Amino acid sequence: MTALLNASPELIAASDKVIGRVHIDHKMASRLIDVQDPATGLVIAQVPDTGVEGALEAVTVAHRAGRSWAGTTTRHRADVLRRWFDLLIDNADDIAMLITREMGKPLVEARAEVTYGSDFVRWYAEEAVRPGGNVRDLPTGGARLLTRRAPVGLSVLITPWNFPLAMATRKIAPALAAGCAVVVKPAALTPLTTYFAVQLAVEAGVPADLIQVISTEDPSAFSTAVLQDPRVRKVSFTGSTGVGKVLLKLAAENVLKSSMELGGNAPLIVFDDANLQRAVDGTFAAKMRNGGQSCIAANRIFVQDGVADEFVATLTEKMSRVSTGHGLAPGVGLGPLIDDRAVASMKRLVQEAIAAGADLRTGGEAIRDSSGHFFEATLLDHVPASVQAATTEIFGPVAAVQRFKSEDEVVERANDTAFGLAGYVFTESLDRAFNVADRLETGLVGINQGIPSNAAAPFGGLKQSGLGREGSGEGLEEYQEIRFYNLATHATA
Repeated sequence: MTALLNASPELIAASDKVIGRVHIDHKMASRLIDVQDPATGLVIAQVPDTGVEGALEAVTVAHRAGRSWAGTTTRHRADVLRRWFDLLIDNADDIAMLITREMGKPLVEARAEVTYGSDFVRWYAEEAVRPGGNVRDLPTGGARLLTRRAPVGLSVLITPWNFPLAMATRKIAPALAAGCAVVVKPAALTPLTTYFAVQLAVEAGVPADLIQVISTEDPSAFSTAVLQDPRVRKVSFTGSTGVGKVLLKLAAENVLKSSMELGGNAPLIVFDDANLQRAVDGTFAAKMRNGGQSCIAANRIFVQDGVADEFVATLTEKMSRVSTGHGLAPGVGLGPLIDDRAVASMKRLVQEAIAAGADLRTGGEAIRDSSGHFFEATLLDHVPASVQAATTEIFGPVAAVQRFKSEDEVVERANDTAFGLAGYVFTESLDRAFNVADRLETGLVGINQGIPSNAAAPFGGLKQSGLGREGSGEGLEEYQEIRFYNLATHATA
């Protein structure tokens, strides 16, 4: 049973001081955007809506600064990124409180995001000094072929609201490491973390003009304007597949290099031979991290018949103990959803599933004794394959369990979707683990674990879940172009 928990007054006061430290230039604002605490509905700050004119001015400023930055040594860029990482860690508690206030996740999860998001900066500080390149002889002789990596150029980065630090650093850090200037547009719901993180980057030595932060409530006008500007050479977007398709059409006009991390519909498969406690704990993490508001959240939970009853009973008990409340409250396990639309979506999904025959094991209701956007941790069992909870991205704290009999059956059902971002497999059989992982049409697979993401690993999807990869060495390549030189070695007859 959930209980609404009140935030610590001391942490609210401390987070208000952090909000006051965020430097935001309002001079280019055509109007102001209210930033709300989703746990209370109260306005905690205002940021500028720069409009199209401001966005194009940002392109001009960043493009000018990018020419100098591209000429710096990789060691210089690496040292600046390392100082940025150090400042992020030094300010970890403040950043975590800022994330919780504007996005809502519990403070313990916000702290984990700071660690995760900062790690991208450290990783690309190390990758910056290892740009790819090659030298080889022309097979027919008479020349050597040289390849090198060069910065792709001015990059437009569009980030979502659910991981306001990590989604920004995962894009900004490799762009800077490669030698690119950046225009970054955070979600209007959660812009403060990005402003603060970039403020620390400038303090670390990043030229002030090199990273331009644009906040706006008209993302369509922003994208149309900046992606048509010939000075822009790269776009990276994390968000819905529908918006990604629109951006790809815009990018095609100027043939922009594009990275798209789009929607997911992650299958999580628990086989009869799985370690039950590990499977329950992993499923809970994969489903409830960030309140289920994650593109790699376990969306369709498939449990084999032999262990299904015990698995559901154990997971139900675990989810029923989750305390819901303000992310700055002591002991809270589930914060608010991002807005009222998300709450309404959860309610519709649950009601439709129950009406179609699903069993409600725990939760299922919005919490109304608050002005915040709360929904209980919810578990549905025997979910019909036809309902929205089994076919669409849930993006909330609703676990939807389906049963299955055989490996072939569940793999076919898992792949029966247009999306292919993440998948999860729980089994004690090494052969089965790799066999099923290989058959799943997803860009990443968690095997016996519920949180597979890491800065050292390439993150991205198949099918309509996206293009390109973020993280690891592959993430740096997304901001580089391959240049080829043909060097004659001697005269030929």
